[in-house]
Amino acid sequence: MKIYGNFRVVILTVFAITLTILYSCKPIETKNDLLNPSGFEIKRGVNLSHWLSQDFGWVPKYTLINENDIKFIDSIGYDHVRIPIDEKELWDDSGKQIDVAFNALLSCLNWCDKYNLRAIVDLHIIRSHHFNAANEGGNNTLWTDTLAQNNFVNLWVQLSEKLQKYPVNMVAYELLNEVVAPEHSDWNKLLNRAITSIREKEPERVLVVGPNMWQIAPNLQYLELPENDKNIILSFHTYNPLAFTHYKANWTPAGDFPGKVNYPGQIISDEDFMKYIDTTNADMLNAFADARDIFNKQRLTAIFESGIAFADSMNLQLYCGEFGCLPTVERNERLQYYADIVAAFEENGIAWCNWEYKGDFGIYHFDTLNKVSLEPDAELIDILLNRE
Repeated sequence: MKIYGNFRVVILTVFAITLTILYSCKPIETKNDLLNPSGFEIKRGVNLSHWLSQDFGWVPKYTLINENDIKFIDSIGYDHVRIPIDEKELWDDSGKQIDVAFNALLSCLNWCDKYNLRAIVDLHIIRSHHFNAANEGGNNTLWTDTLAQNNFVNLWVQLSEKLQKYPVNMVAYELLNEVVAPEHSDWNKLLNRAITSIREKEPERVLVVGPNMWQIAPNLQYLELPENDKNIILSFHTYNPLAFTHYKANWTPAGDFPGKVNYPGQIISDEDFMKYIDTTNADMLNAFADARDIFNKQRLTAIFESGIAFADSMNLQLYCGEFGCLPTVERNERLQYYADIVAAFEENGIAWCNWEYKGDFGIYHFDTLNKVSLEPDAELIDILLNRE
């Protein structure tokens, strides 16, 4: 037994040395190794919505997010927050900065610094561009108005002046949320103007960039980015299947569907589709385009496979800045959706940021009648953050 034991030790030692040599000669690279040179490292985050963006008056302005919220976000296992901001919330109609709003933003970033959270400042809505203008009776003038384009670039010049004091490994900028331009080239031209302006003062700041048409992953391939700029993170959003994630949402055509939805499996039955879907309504047909598909983790992954390929080809990190599901669906099915999509992201080395912290999509139970966030949804939080 002693001789066998010594022989076993020798074999294991040789094996260990061999592995060491192999690993030292050719390191194993994963998508998570494709970090930007500035060291802005993110994996799991949450959106601080309905605060400095899309404020619906649920609570007094500026009180929705405080230091205790940032402390809580850090304590449960998130490593970053995405902070949507709107032009009208930070600048008045004359273009003057609203001091109290900027102070709220800066205070939040200071709290993030205190609790070692990274932050993405996301220019979410500007006066000349709203991602949902088509469904809200609005009109985006950004693509036809030179003054509006100049203003967009100038907003980032001003933001850069305010935020450049924060370390590049702590704060990143997302140039515009869910762009909806007539042509991909329209966004590419304006995007590169903004990047050039920011790079004059902040050559190492990490910039988060999404593609045209609501930031969907298949359109990442149409982005035209500066050569050799590795301080860029590619971003996409996904709410597919919309018929499930936005069930009963009154701001989309999916909200008008009175039948039953399911996950996993076929989202709506053929019978309910024929019974309730107006096939003469183009908007409704678009909202339910994949509603008769079979959805599971593999099908969710297929939505952003082309984005993975593009990010790999560019040697840039891929990030899902928004995803979520309303609590209007059956609870167990909602939780299964979250478990599957987070697993799909993490199995493919994709950083993510769920929509949202507080609100109807949030990680708090939400009183839909009184528009109030209640206690944290511990079960959902455990699923999102893989906590035992």
